[in-house]
Amino acid sequence: MDGAMMSPGFDVERVRRDFPILSETVRGKKLVFLDSGASAQKPRAVIDTMVRTMETAYANVHRGAYNLSEKATAAYEAARSGVARFLNAADEREIVFTSSSTAAINLVAHSYGRGVLKAGDGVLISEMEHHANLVPWQMLRDAHGIELRVARITDAGELDLTDVEAKLADGVVKLVAVTHMSNVLGTVTPAARLATLAHAHGAKLLLDGSQAVVHRRVDVQAIGCDFYVFTGHKLYGPTGIGVLWARMELLERMPPFLGGGDMIAEVSLERFLPAPVPARFEAGTPPIIEAIGLHAAIDYVEAIGMEAIEAHERVLVDHATAKLAEVEGLTLLGRAQDRGGVFAFALDNAHAHDLATLLDRTGIAVRSGRHCAEPLHARFNVESTCRASFGLYTTLGEVDYLAEALSKAREFFN
Repeated sequence: MDGAMMSPGFDVERVRRDFPILSETVRGKKLVFLDSGASAQKPRAVIDTMVRTMETAYANVHRGAYNLSEKATAAYEAARSGVARFLNAADEREIVFTSSSTAAINLVAHSYGRGVLKAGDGVLISEMEHHANLVPWQMLRDAHGIELRVARITDAGELDLTDVEAKLADGVVKLVAVTHMSNVLGTVTPAARLATLAHAHGAKLLLDGSQAVVHRRVDVQAIGCDFYVFTGHKLYGPTGIGVLWARMELLERMPPFLGGGDMIAEVSLERFLPAPVPARFEAGTPPIIEAIGLHAAIDYVEAIGMEAIEAHERVLVDHATAKLAEVEGLTLLGRAQDRGGVFAFALDNAHAHDLATLLDRTGIAVRSGRHCAEPLHARFNVESTCRASFGLYTTLGEVDYLAEALSKAREFFN
């Protein structure tokens, strides 16, 4: 099948030319990068924007009265506006920059969790959470006395909404915190329905969108959630930049998480007055270059069109589901009806790390291990898996090449 003709209006070969690293070889083989779920490759537009900023317009932001600082501040705040547009936030002040999705969830756990939730209040997560959306709530439970509840997932890897509703019924749960798209199963959770369920029982909804924003358009107003987090490096931007979106009325109730420069309105030796939102949550010198790089990444994907990217991925997912099912001895985790381009699998007689090493010798880059989701692997009774995750530059030919390599690997391990 021709990788360039994947969906109407989407030319994957043209897109691939925007990513310099995809012309690299691995052990003399063409690079087949199938680890975008861990961290995506960067297009030339992002690379050039960050280099140009460092070369011509870099300075610290917000406090300088000179030209370079004013230019850097304008670019940094333009990035905030770009993220607000990308998520359809009601107000760009609802966008808080962090260092990662993990930092954003920890911000909510420490600030909203300690400042608004009371001991005995409940937080509901699911069995398929990344450790970043599990451990902060365990820490809050241990230090602050909240009750942590866990919603089941089905054997198909879908969130059990009956169990969610049962765990919300008594009104103890005040916050539901779940993934929008599983980083292992590819499962896309029914976000709008979860928001309706949570609100009907007096709870707020936080969505970990680290994977979801890469694969489909996210509209926080249409979803109806209360908190949304994502990270830049999976969205073709740099590492070191994450985003927390939250409704203004919630942010204004939350105390600062970190103290230092830029998060204060005034300070004396006896007291301090925090700055207005969002500055109160951005203590210290922010990730200036990284925020500008994220803005460039958002502009890049929006120029292609999130709808076109999603259509491209639907073709990839359908094709991969069929091709991987043909590989004898291969077990796929999860069979959700609504899923994105993430496939975790195990091969008979092959440890995941050995399989990933063998695939690397053919030029294929996949992840191996438990993917920061140990409870999920325990749920499916598997020690570890390999994971192939797609980007907008992934082709049908690469999926075919993966399937062929897995079939040959099975012969080798047998």
